Amino acid sequence: MTGIRTERLVLRPVDRADIAAAVAIQGDPRTCRHRPGGPSSPAETSAQLDFWLEHWRTHGFGYWSITLPDDAAVLGFGGLQLGEFDGHRYLNLYYRLRPRAWGHGYAPEMAGAALDWAAAERPDLPVWIITTLDNEPARRVADKLGFTEFRQAEYTGAPCRFYRWHGTPAERTAGPGMAEGKRLPRALPAQTREGPA
Repeated sequence: MTGIRTERLVLRPVDRADIAAAVAIQGDPRTCRHRPGGPSSPAETSAQLDFWLEHWRTHGFGYWSITLPDDAAVLGFGGLQLGEFDGHRYLNLYYRLRPRAWGHGYAPEMAGAALDWAAAERPDLPVWIITTLDNEPARRVADKLGFTEFRQAEYTGAPCRFYRWHGTPAERTAGPGMAEGKRLPRALPAQTREGPA
């Protein structure tokens, strides 16, 4: 599987052992303020984690657990998964961090590494960010990374903004960890077969 080391972060494939961190993060009203439906229950989070793991097994990539090099505690989750909406296939860029990890630039650093991977491994697919209309932090991250808004539509029961990026790493604004990320050896290649988002 794929792991990535950025300037400040270790991004490793999610693991079933991450369930406690996932329940805490996905069930926190603060982290889910902009999530349609609000926080997830432990049962919902467990099913979500199983889905993330299956995506890794099927496609060879997916969402990461985000940690620091000297601390194995999970700060959050993020990365790319295949998605399909209104007949369009894309890579969905997702992240959710513990409140104590906010304000350090970790989200754009993780996302920058994900865009590097997408440009190298899946240039055939655009990368999208889909977020609710009032999610200003996500809009700022999208702007910093060079995404452009191209649509507004209902998604998962709420009106959302759709942002698109389909370029090369040099086309986004530089930031901490974005240009100097170090990639760990990949054991599983990205695959192109159809599968769940």
